[in-house]
Amino acid sequence: MAELVVVQEVAAPVERVWDVVTDWDVHDRWMLLTRAQGGKAEGATISAFTGIGRVGFLDTMVITVWEPPHRAVIRHTGKLVRGSGAFEVEAVRPGVSRVVWSEWVDLPFGVLGRLGWPLGRPVLRALIQFSLRRFARYVEGTA
Repeated sequence: MAELVVVQEVAAPVERVWDVVTDWDVHDRWMLLTRAQGGKAEGATISAFTGIGRVGFLDTMVITVWEPPHRAVIRHTGKLVRGSGAFEVEAVRPGVSRVVWSEWVDLPFGVLGRLGWPLGRPVLRALIQFSLRRFARYVEGTA
């Protein structure tokens, strides 16, 4: 099991940050190379395609915990990505929130995946951090 946690502050109230981070239809505006769609309730499904054109992979998920406006936990159910993840939104001070993106995934490709994780982890972390910085700018610019 591999763990990855990325944090980003956003100059917006918790409710606004929650509304945008769980609006799957706008993920492509801030999430690098990803389009998503899905429901907003415990048991609902989400489908996210990451890639360019038709080259990429589909990440299917089921929401296992739905606690607006603070926490959503998902279970990855796809062929490539398996495990769980969470979006958490917490108040830092009035008008400023913190998003915590956590992933706990079973590494694909067996031994190769486990051996490659030390090299892949910083790259994946950088990509998610980049996306969360874009997220912050998007939320702050549309508030």
